[in-house]
Amino acid sequence: MTGKRQFGTVRKVPSGRWQARIRDGGTNRLVPLGTFPTKAAADEAISMARGQQSRGLWVKPSAGKVTLATYADGWLARRADLRPRTRELYESILTHHIKPRLGVGELGRITSGTVRAWHASLVGATPSGSLVPAKSYRLLRTILGGAVDDELIARNPCILKGVGVESSPERPVATVAEVMALADAVGERHRALVLLATFASLRLGELAGLRRRDVDLLHGTVTVVETVQGLKDGSLVTGPPKSDAGRRTVAIPDAITADLERHLSLYTASAPDALVFAGERGGPLRRNNWNVLWRRAAKAVGVEHLRFHDLRHTGNTLAAATPGVSIKDLMSRMGHNSPAAALRYQHATRDRDATIARALSDLIRPERVAVIPIAEARS
Repeated sequence: MTGKRQFGTVRKVPSGRWQARIRDGGTNRLVPLGTFPTKAAADEAISMARGQQSRGLWVKPSAGKVTLATYADGWLARRADLRPRTRELYESILTHHIKPRLGVGELGRITSGTVRAWHASLVGATPSGSLVPAKSYRLLRTILGGAVDDELIARNPCILKGVGVESSPERPVATVAEVMALADAVGERHRALVLLATFASLRLGELAGLRRRDVDLLHGTVTVVETVQGLKDGSLVTGPPKSDAGRRTVAIPDAITADLERHLSLYTASAPDALVFAGERGGPLRRNNWNVLWRRAAKAVGVEHLRFHDLRHTGNTLAAATPGVSIKDLMSRMGHNSPAAALRYQHATRDRDATIARALSDLIRPERVAVIPIAEARS
């Protein structure tokens, strides 16, 4: 028994169920939608598919039969724009948090209910306050958004509200006295690194990528041009900052200029491309090696709760407290991503950035011991 329609057909199959087929507008061929227990249900399936076709949302049911794991691997392989550390992060999230539960499922069978159950299980399996559920959900949503773009599924089932937002605990802020104590505790070779991390709001990868030519003592600035990132296999990757905002020139508080000058004289080779903060053997500074020194210094000062990145957070907080500083000033100094309209103001914020540096100097001077100028030290 077969019913014919302009856009599809319904027929009863030997099992007693009803098969629905719809005409594919691209090929004009009838495409199976599946079988249903009643003729009314089959008619309804055709009506729904036709409605999706009219809105440009319909995809062939067969298109979604590829598994999530297979599609995710292909999606990741095609993302040539990803930074090495970001690629490692995505691979880790897929391996440990997405594929184990969702990987064998076909794209077309992943529903919002499937995603909700997966996310709930992830929240239950990770410590309170963990960022894993939010990071994993955002990656899944991005991958399935790619499947929509590739016309493998009609819509993205990741429609949960607010679960992709990270709620990081507030990081501690060091006092200026604690920063100066840490700069003393890490030793003279790394003193300037601690001071720049704090009072120039530089990340460790940015500090590791600084070259002598990037430091302008005459005008009191450092320019971030490239960063150094360590991968899990021990290799180092040098490249530009991952955003236009990350490539920036930052004013140095003149209260720490003597520390930087001394460092350049004693520990940085004379070539313009010499690394400012090289490792003990002259190579790039490695995060693991630095972390050993940092933990030792933090313990000596009695601030074991501080991570090195908290120095940047401290500098950002102090800069934000400077009277008259705008959001645009801070985004420029910190190298944060921002809308294109805000980036156009970067050149206009240089004078304000110098004001921030002078205000930071006023905070530093009461807490520091005078640095002997290089000329006097050599005499």
